[in-house]
Amino acid sequence: MALLAALLGGRAATADDPGLALRERYRVEVDHRLELPPEAQARYALSLRAALDQAGYPDLRSQYLLLVDRDPQVQAALLWWLSELGEPALIGASPVSTGKPGEYEHFLTPTGVFRHSPANFDHRSEGTENKLGILGYGEQGLRVYDFGWQLATRGWGAGGVSPMRLVMHATDPRYLEPRLGTAQSKGCVRIPTTLDRFLDRYGLLDADYLTEAVPDKLRWLLRPDREPTPWPGRLMVVIDSGLAERPAWSPAPPKTKGGGAEGPATAAAAADRHPACTDTTGRLAPAGEPGQCKPLATTP
Repeated sequence: MALLAALLGGRAATADDPGLALRERYRVEVDHRLELPPEAQARYALSLRAALDQAGYPDLRSQYLLLVDRDPQVQAALLWWLSELGEPALIGASPVSTGKPGEYEHFLTPTGVFRHSPANFDHRSEGTENKLGILGYGEQGLRVYDFGWQLATRGWGAGGVSPMRLVMHATDPRYLEPRLGTAQSKGCVRIPTTLDRFLDRYGLLDADYLTEAVPDKLRWLLRPDREPTPWPGRLMVVIDSGLAERPAWSPAPPKTKGGGAEGPATAAAAADRHPACTDTTGRLAPAGEPGQCKPLATTP
């Protein structure tokens, strides 16, 4: 921990910091977890600070935020607490799945700092299966976090850049959740069911949803049994650490046959019911009913 404090350029958050109260709850309530050694925590803390500085957020204090490493060798989400002095402290980490290039309509998840705002209003999973029997957004009622239209690299054809709708959501607990830790999605960020509930229950990214500017008629989205933190944040940071090999703390999920991660069909990996899809002209349109696209009049 001394190395961690030194690399952070200041004292580490103390054990009595109120923002660290969720650390033990993370261990109890989130069932997919990764244990980062101090050296890895220090590296990510520096990467987090660099990304925030570059995006124009150098002075954040007393709030939570989520850092996602899209590196295929990592595929992890790290929940951070920024103390009253702006010092990062890791609350917990879990495996995720981000964009897997190489197939039609698959984007490389964009890097950057993305604001979670009612300007791109969230919704909740209907819990309905697609034609492959996959719950694309996970179980009914789970939160789908919407970060709006973002430019992303196309992972098919000649490549290039197009807008896609960046969302973060849970996934099918039977067939796709066992694959977390590997790139699988069409560009979104898939997270464990229990992490989705954790973020939602404590309102960790809901700072903009809790302001007076949000009409009461839109507050239906917030859980009636929520226990909101006094220090909500609003940012998801996506980086790519570019590692040459997979770190021991982020092992690849085990491969199974006939069930589990393989699911009813190998095509399940492409069954992401992503709220951005492409029409026949190559333009992007927001999704309509699960598995469908709305026609697009103008390019967003």
